[in-house]
Amino acid sequence: MLIFWKRHLVFLANTKTGSTSIEMALESLADVAVQRPPALKHTTAARFSGLLAPFLGESAEGQPFETVALIREPLDWLGSWYRYRLREHLPIGGDGSFAAFIAGYLDEPQEEFARVGSQAAFLTGADGQIAVDHLFRYEDIEQLLEFLEDRLDCAITLPHLNVSPRAPMDLPADLTRRLTERLAADYALYEAVGRPNARHRGASEARG
Repeated sequence: MLIFWKRHLVFLANTKTGSTSIEMALESLADVAVQRPPALKHTTAARFSGLLAPFLGESAEGQPFETVALIREPLDWLGSWYRYRLREHLPIGGDGSFAAFIAGYLDEPQEEFARVGSQAAFLTGADGQIAVDHLFRYEDIEQLLEFLEDRLDCAITLPHLNVSPRAPMDLPADLTRRLTERLAADYALYEAVGRPNARHRGASEARG
């Protein structure tokens, strides 16, 4: 999470959306840069709105802070988590395939290796509505960079960080169907960002 005090802007670091590269590029410009622990680095939109936004607004004499974040295509987002576990040699159940990872994600309760949350949970409030002022698609990250360059009055070049290896990501039809149903809220949010008339408009692949 990055806080730009004079610009009244907060970057919320959704996981697996190039947040490490963005934070590395902008840390020197931020008044507050929260890199660790992960629970604080990846402060959710709801937690920010409920806990930090009132404090920041009060400290800034009532001026509200706007939030900005990225959202990634849901299946690709889970694929990034899977490749991360491969890269870090972390355990994956079953035969270690992407299908095994997704099966663990769909289990109730979820398998420990697949407890990665969801983007909808990160980006929405208790009412299920988007709780981020400016939400961009990870796949169209150039639009996010243009937004940040305009707001922060600087040129931004992203470093290549946390790049995970390629891996097969084939899924049986049944798993694909179950996953699509499970991530219905994530897909609805992702599609809403891409609509031309959506309030939160989407902004090539970032690093991660």
